Amino acid sequence: MAVAGSYHQVEPSPVGFFDMFVAVQLGFIDAAAIIFFIFFAYGYVYTVVKSGTLHGIIRMLMKKMKGKELLIIPIFMIFFGICGSTFGMFEETYGLIPVFVGIAIAMGYDAIVGMAMVGLGVATGFASATINPFTIGVAQGIAELPLFSGIVFRTIVFVAFMSLAIWWTMRYAAKVKKDPSRSLVKDIDFGALSIHRDDLEKAPFTNRHKVILAGFIATIIMILIGALRLGWYIDEIAALFIIMMIITGFVAGYGPSKIATVFVEACAGIILGALVVGVARTILIVMIQGQIIDTVINGLSAPLSLLPSGANAAGMLGVQNILNFFIPSGSGQAATVMPIMTPLSDLIGVNRQIAVLAFQFGDGYSNMLWPTTGVVVMCAIGKIPLDRWWRFFVPLFGIMLVLQLICIFIAVAIGLGPF
Repeated sequence: MAVAGSYHQVEPSPVGFFDMFVAVQLGFIDAAAIIFFIFFAYGYVYTVVKSGTLHGIIRMLMKKMKGKELLIIPIFMIFFGICGSTFGMFEETYGLIPVFVGIAIAMGYDAIVGMAMVGLGVATGFASATINPFTIGVAQGIAELPLFSGIVFRTIVFVAFMSLAIWWTMRYAAKVKKDPSRSLVKDIDFGALSIHRDDLEKAPFTNRHKVILAGFIATIIMILIGALRLGWYIDEIAALFIIMMIITGFVAGYGPSKIATVFVEACAGIILGALVVGVARTILIVMIQGQIIDTVINGLSAPLSLLPSGANAAGMLGVQNILNFFIPSGSGQAATVMPIMTPLSDLIGVNRQIAVLAFQFGDGYSNMLWPTTGVVVMCAIGKIPLDRWWRFFVPLFGIMLVLQLICIFIAVAIGLGPF
């Protein structure tokens, strides 16, 4: 917990040339849970793909949605958005990204549309939180606000931002379907995830595939129950993926050696993305060893008291967006920043509810922007180069930033409370 007014200088702790490379090793160790989660999540999905089940499912889905394929985008984005906004789903969706990448490609779109259906949907919902316990719950608890107060205003915010994200995705999807050369990933080989319509015409959907599909649905249900009721997180979900990968292999008719071979193939296909996660974590390791995170927080928050009334709330939003680069955990950022922002909001005459709103916005939407956050994992699993995702998302983030400021100014104007 950061205590307002307690910042003081300590002896410098510079990270030397050799120690920077030691930090790479430590970064990979620190990110090991996520790195191996990527291997096991992708291993399970790859096994489902290898069995031919995904082809059969997509053919059946496209047959039922013929002529209305574009509606699949808002349906799933709203579903994942609600999950993120209410019970804080985010990392739990990582294993679904390859499935939706395949669905999007088969429908004539591209991998970015598939990732947006899951990643952008859940991230927008997470940021536009209504009763998210990991962000709103922690932040309001520290700010001594009634739990989940201000829900009506935040529900309006959720509708506005989800509508924007869905419009942006559908606009890009329609453009790609009309002219595939305008796809931002047209030159990328997505391997087993790349499914074409011609392949689907001959894709069977056998009883084995139906059992595998039932297992996949059961896996999603178990993830939801585990996350909501049993306190599951990455380690437990990874274990579930391992179990389901083995079961799926046996149902598909594979022996133990074949299952192991398929898993190794999956790891080979996703290893670059998994390694990027470790490199990204290295940035945080260097900052921690150099003892500069607290200095950054103090340097960003202190000037807010000097801003004129109204502008200080917008300043809070800017600070939170920057801090999300250094502290990507929503609950971790709330625990670190809100003890500073709460008394600061009292000093500068901003309602604490608005301080929570600024934290919520700054912590959330930039999760799909900063390379230290979950977007790196999502791109790794979906085999989408980060720079290509940025070309899709950065203009949208600019629009979202303007909308965030509008919401902050409205909250100030109406005196969003309590206190």
